[in-house]
Amino acid sequence: MPAPIYVLNGPNLNRLGTREPDIYGHTTLAEVETMCREAAGDHPLVFRQSNKEFEIIEWVHEAIDAKAAIVINPAAFTFYSMAIMDALKMASGPIIELHISNVHKREPMYHKSLVSAVATAVIAGLGPYGYVVAIQSIKHILASTPA
Repeated sequence: MPAPIYVLNGPNLNRLGTREPDIYGHTTLAEVETMCREAAGDHPLVFRQSNKEFEIIEWVHEAIDAKAAIVINPAAFTFYSMAIMDALKMASGPIIELHISNVHKREPMYHKSLVSAVATAVIAGLGPYGYVVAIQSIKHILASTPA
């Protein structure tokens, strides 16, 4: 069985569907999870969300130990969590940083990601569909990487 794909979601993403729908849309996190599982197909997938930085770090460690690929929407932690960045540095598999909105079209405080420096790729601005693109991309990277 292949190593799983971990999809990790940061603070306030549990409020998708009602939180600033003009920016994030009306899709709920449960619907995003369904989209991810459909995109993953038979590939094992772990889907989690937390408002707690330490919990996300623990899940990154868990993903590293499982030799998993990581899709991470760190939300607000993107811009100031050196601890999450440091944890991600230890990962040997691909990492895709994901944002529902195009952070570069937003206020300047959203323009500098600490996570981008350690991510394999960044997806931003595709709305919830970005998660599907991220899962497809991870699967492509894994299939293209020699064992």
